[in-house]
Amino acid sequence: MRRREELEEKELRELSLFASKAAVSRGRAEEEEPCPFRTCFQRDRDRIIHSKAFRRLMHKTQVFLSPEGDHYRTRLTHTLEVTQVARTIARTLNLNEDLTEAIALGHDLGHTPFGHNGESVLNAVCPGGFRHNEQSLRVVDVLEYHNGKRGMNLTFEVRNGILNHTGDLKAKTLEGQIVGISDRIAYINHDIDDAIRSGVIRQKDLPSGPIELFGERHGDRIANMIENVVVNSDGKNEIAMDREHAEQLKVLRDFMFKNVYKSRSVKKEEDLAKVEVVLTSLYNYFLSHPEKMPDDLRELGKEEGTEIAVKDYVAGMTDRYAVSLYTDIFVPDMTYGYRK
Repeated sequence: MRRREELEEKELRELSLFASKAAVSRGRAEEEEPCPFRTCFQRDRDRIIHSKAFRRLMHKTQVFLSPEGDHYRTRLTHTLEVTQVARTIARTLNLNEDLTEAIALGHDLGHTPFGHNGESVLNAVCPGGFRHNEQSLRVVDVLEYHNGKRGMNLTFEVRNGILNHTGDLKAKTLEGQIVGISDRIAYINHDIDDAIRSGVIRQKDLPSGPIELFGERHGDRIANMIENVVVNSDGKNEIAMDREHAEQLKVLRDFMFKNVYKSRSVKKEEDLAKVEVVLTSLYNYFLSHPEKMPDDLRELGKEEGTEIAVKDYVAGMTDRYAVSLYTDIFVPDMTYGYRK
């Protein structure tokens, strides 16, 4: 049997100078007895995979609100694709694959139902706004349970990577930075794939500059993007594409925002209005009736405030649970009167 100490020694001996090593992790907020056969980062990965929040990702929207067909991405399949891209980059650069995987698997745990549209609704109604990366950290720090206690007590490195995976935020570890760029590589490419399949765009609509650089086929584009990240980051204390590739990735991303993410053929005005009605109604209802929330969230509301607990409850819902709950609360039963 390979013991944890052997794995830690192997990391110290073989990983890149720039890699994060489990043996010198900045640790957990609450000290724990180490696992005899897993490093701290492997342990974090397993906790995330076994969490309820991770399972709920399979029923949360990625882009298409009401896809007709079984092949469109969900928040879970997006997470798995990010993880695979990130692991490939980490392995090739000889960085810590276990840490990279843990961050990637946890990076979207705080996403709302109905994708970024749900996030926009909660950002508008919640005091202080709503950001899914901050909510993802809150999921692992507060909302999930481990050994009967609130929070998963993850390592600093995993928590920092989850919080700083998006936008201009920059993780303190190279493994966290890998997840940030892998997130963009994954969602841009798989969303192109879904948009073409749905008929929203055609292959020939894609901008010529990025396609000439990255390739016409889905697999070629991902492989070329990964290769550029690896070549440009090798031996450096930063993860990034070179300027040309980064600029063309932005061109592709801007195209997707204009023609897919904000397209009325993908998200019809009436569907967006329904998302707003469902989530706003649920938020206001539980704000007025906190006693209707699950026991653990009621207790959290007493400690941190009802508004925070209601935000946690609504953000954690899957698409179908939010619709079902809204129907139960607000839609009249024509036979028996209003549902209770």
